[in-house]
Amino acid sequence: MLNLDLYQDQQTVSFTKKFTSKSEPMRIVLYSHDTMGLGHKRRNILIAQTLAASDLPTEILLITGSQTASDFVKTSGIDCLSLPALFKTSDGLYQSKNLNFSFQKIIKLRSKIIKVAVEQFKPHIFITDNVPRGAGKELTPTLKYLRSKTKTHCILGLRDILDQPEVVARDWKRANNEKAIRKYYNEIWVYGDSRIYDIRREYNFCQDIIAKINYLGYLDQRLRLKYDLSKSQKILTDLGLPPGKFVLCLLGGGQDGTTLAQAFAHAQLPADTNGVIVTGPFMPIEERQKLHDYASSRKNLLVVDYLPEPTLFVKEADRVIAMGGYNTTCEILSFQKRALILPRVKPRLEQFIRAEILENLGLIDMIHPDKVNPQNLTNWLWKEDKAFQQNYNVDFNGCDRLVTSIENRYLFSKIAA
Repeated sequence: MLNLDLYQDQQTVSFTKKFTSKSEPMRIVLYSHDTMGLGHKRRNILIAQTLAASDLPTEILLITGSQTASDFVKTSGIDCLSLPALFKTSDGLYQSKNLNFSFQKIIKLRSKIIKVAVEQFKPHIFITDNVPRGAGKELTPTLKYLRSKTKTHCILGLRDILDQPEVVARDWKRANNEKAIRKYYNEIWVYGDSRIYDIRREYNFCQDIIAKINYLGYLDQRLRLKYDLSKSQKILTDLGLPPGKFVLCLLGGGQDGTTLAQAFAHAQLPADTNGVIVTGPFMPIEERQKLHDYASSRKNLLVVDYLPEPTLFVKEADRVIAMGGYNTTCEILSFQKRALILPRVKPRLEQFIRAEILENLGLIDMIHPDKVNPQNLTNWLWKEDKAFQQNYNVDFNGCDRLVTSIENRYLFSKIAA
């Protein structure tokens, strides 16, 4: 068996510097089903941008259920294929979002689109975000094709926390996920820090599934600042925030963020402090308009409907109040912001579990969503600032490790050839 470490040690020049314009690019597909919020899409876009910016020659195709993915991607070597949209109901069921299709019909359509795209693109690596078989098992025909007809290396990417252990056990058994992983996937990447939450310990996976798990670390959201943030910069500049501190209220996609937005809008901000609410693209128009109407009567409150990339706003904010999605939480931790998280508790408890752990570590503050009201937010806003908990060193090397992992696979394929 080839020892890659030994091989690399014997080289006088890094293999990444040997690449020429004639090198065959490594073709990578990143799939995310995207039925609620913006998290899956934003995670895959950061991964794609990180790989495209590396020394590795790549061509990357994002296959996504989001209709706004192209708003984010302005990087050469990356393109997007948007699937007919789904949405997730409050009880966790998928439905067609825009087309008058039954669930079975929309899944069949999406599944065919994915398979044809993959057959034509011929990826060396296929990375699935979070759902082993895809929404409604739409990936199964593609995975069967990749395993039987190609040598594509298939990776399942998981966020740090999935849900309560008993819920994961029930849902994974129902979807036969371990069988799918065993049959179709070469490895599992976890975008998290095992010292904070270790799915190998928390979830009762079989040993052969555990053997495929590699912890990469959290994805450092500060890296997003390297890419095109011109739209966000213009919006921030055009807001013309008065002098003083700036508190940011983030609602993710916004479809279930109305309660938090209204509570923040009616909270009492400290002196010399401005508030900015980013509603998200999926907040109902009538609720969004109510916020705009109310904000127009206050000099220290502004409302932004949608930001293609909110990272710059997080960087500039003095404090952040937000729901507890993976990317938002990573941004808060990456920039070491004083933050109050109000996690979603339906249809799953992933956000609540994460927020509770991070609060116990002293990294954020948390309020249960049942206690969201203007007074509780006011109380938190008027608390004295406290230093970020520096004695807990969160592992944010996920982007570096995923590049190294892909580079090693590229090198191995070159040597094997």
